[in-house]
Amino acid sequence: MAKKEEKVKEKVEEEKNVDEASEADKKAGLDYKIENVVATVVVEITEKIDLNIIARKHADVEYNPERFPGLVMRILKPKATILIFSTGKMVVTGLRKANEAGQVVEKVLKNIRKAGIKVSNPEITIQNIVASGDLHTNIDLNMAAIVMEYAMYEPEVFPGLIYRMQEPKTVFLIFSTGRIVCTGAKKKEIVREAVRKLNKEVRKLGVAKKDLGNPDYQDITFV
Repeated sequence: MAKKEEKVKEKVEEEKNVDEASEADKKAGLDYKIENVVATVVVEITEKIDLNIIARKHADVEYNPERFPGLVMRILKPKATILIFSTGKMVVTGLRKANEAGQVVEKVLKNIRKAGIKVSNPEITIQNIVASGDLHTNIDLNMAAIVMEYAMYEPEVFPGLIYRMQEPKTVFLIFSTGRIVCTGAKKKEIVREAVRKLNKEVRKLGVAKKDLGNPDYQDITFV
């Protein structure tokens, strides 16, 4: 048990160090931020979790098994939404920092235990990190679709170019304004590496333009 706690502490410290490095990124001209971290959790249980008991104990949760098999629990600090299933599996969404996952899971387990249900030994895995960013240059998406491998651009369907970067394995949405969305990374350092590589690529391939007029899509809004 002590070894497991030690590993969790080491993981948290590692993530903290990565978060601190983002200041150096800004100085290097890289502009991005984490918008959402998705993690999965598996806990040890002696029998299937009775989600009805948790729903009766905590009035602020949502559980409608006829519509969805999981119970929805929300944590305010750090802000996150958790889907809890009777099998002991959970999905955590809405985090801004990967190192906050442990904190959130501990609060969730505390709430479950208050309902008299035994759960232990949570195994947390970061599945996806979504980041937004800005390349600080306009992008000629028509040209980018031609010169960039693994790129797809259909402006009639979607205003951004979809670029599947092979190494590191990530997917970018690139807009003519230079705004980007990166998804598919499981660690923040992978986001950093991918954004740095994309930043170099658009300039090297000549698709970065100072002015493309007034594009129709100026910004990305996350709800």
